[in-house]
Amino acid sequence: MNQASDNSKNEKKLKWWQLSLLGVAGTIGTGYFLGSGLAISIGGPAVLIAYILAAIGTYIVFDALSCMTAEQPEQGSFRSYAKKAFGSWAGFCSGWVYWFSELLIMGSQLTALSIFSRFWFPAVPMWIFAAGFALLGLVIVFFGNKGFDRVENVLAVIKIAAILMFLIIAASLLAGWIGGGKYTPKVPLNYSALFPKGGVGLWSAFLFAFYAYGGIEVLGIMSNRLQKPEDAPKAGKVMLIALVIVYILSIGLAVIMVPFSAFNSKESPFVLALSSDHLAFVPHLFNGVLIVAGFSTMTASLYAVTSMMITLAQEGDAPKLFSRKWKDKYPFYALTLITVGITAAVVMSLLLPGKVYEYITTAAGLMLLYNWSFILLSSGKLLKGSRFSTVKRWLGLLLIGLAVTGTLFHSLSRPGLYISLLLVTLIAVSDWIVTRVRKKRTVVTDKEPSKGNLLLEIQGIIDYSKDPIKIIRPKKNKT
Repeated sequence: MNQASDNSKNEKKLKWWQLSLLGVAGTIGTGYFLGSGLAISIGGPAVLIAYILAAIGTYIVFDALSCMTAEQPEQGSFRSYAKKAFGSWAGFCSGWVYWFSELLIMGSQLTALSIFSRFWFPAVPMWIFAAGFALLGLVIVFFGNKGFDRVENVLAVIKIAAILMFLIIAASLLAGWIGGGKYTPKVPLNYSALFPKGGVGLWSAFLFAFYAYGGIEVLGIMSNRLQKPEDAPKAGKVMLIALVIVYILSIGLAVIMVPFSAFNSKESPFVLALSSDHLAFVPHLFNGVLIVAGFSTMTASLYAVTSMMITLAQEGDAPKLFSRKWKDKYPFYALTLITVGITAAVVMSLLLPGKVYEYITTAAGLMLLYNWSFILLSSGKLLKGSRFSTVKRWLGLLLIGLAVTGTLFHSLSRPGLYISLLLVTLIAVSDWIVTRVRKKRTVVTDKEPSKGNLLLEIQGIIDYSKDPIKIIRPKKNKT
């Protein structure tokens, strides 16, 4: 497999900077605008350290993925590389773990979008908003890459503009150019202010810092559409540098302007930071930004799981029906299955208590990190690297391991860890069952020749009496 599929070749229309912009659009979402509040409430202002370390880990993962993409573009991206490195079981598990995790994340995002929308329309039931956003995202992905790229580029620009606006307004409040701030700015300098929950609190918040960078795997799936696949590492570097600058500056301003006790998982820390008597429009403005951000990441996830489902079906790890395209263009069957899954996830999120669904969302984030581990391990098998690349790969695995184990020390995260391990176990059992069924079918096919093979046996080309798969070439007459 030294080349991508023909379809992938035809879709290589992106320049590296366009891929960077799509990466920003697919990464900055509710995990940043809302999840950062949860991270701060668990780890305190020192959570900035976690965001820097998570950025390093994210870069190591993307660098490994982009190097494999540059060397050998594949439509299935990390899933195809896992399969090539470790065998069919790794491809099966990697693909389905990612598919289920993104499906749960989409359900969470749709629920969040519904809550944000009810800020303006409290009388409208949540399921109507969830259905509307889901339908719009499905339409965008249904009509192909052009519509997806255009929408994501526009949404990326809107999100970046909103973040820049936050930085400008926050700086103006700190400088005193705008008065009426709700909180008195205070720089946390001593240990108790920086680490209000101690080192264990920072460790527990590490997962949510990683979660803010979730989306690089989508970038990896889209990397095979680059005009020059070797530009994938450059696109990732630019994207991550931009994200780190934005995250550190914005979260740093938030922890200066808002007391630690005010941060929570229900409100964006940036809305809290801009609370002012002179800025009454801010809650409405950033509510709109949250909707844009959530919808953007939801659409990016939808694109990724659609591509993954098609690849799984093409390679026999899902029913072949889902690899077919209506009129050879539209992924109707794959999107139908995803629609059923999204519906179930949204219904579950609306029926279950809030904390229970947060557990499931945490599990989805952990499953993404499991896939990132697969990416690093696959690169160790497939790429010829130096000693430095080996050290870098193990550093990435160490950082991911710290984020995963940190969930053991917080009551909100611990059930999510157990759920993620249960889901991985179920997928592993499913792979074991599928493998056994395939082996039985192979044995039956070898021992019981089909009508086509029976004809070949009569013609003297296949001899089943000696060896079921032995080929005998007919002797040529010397006449």
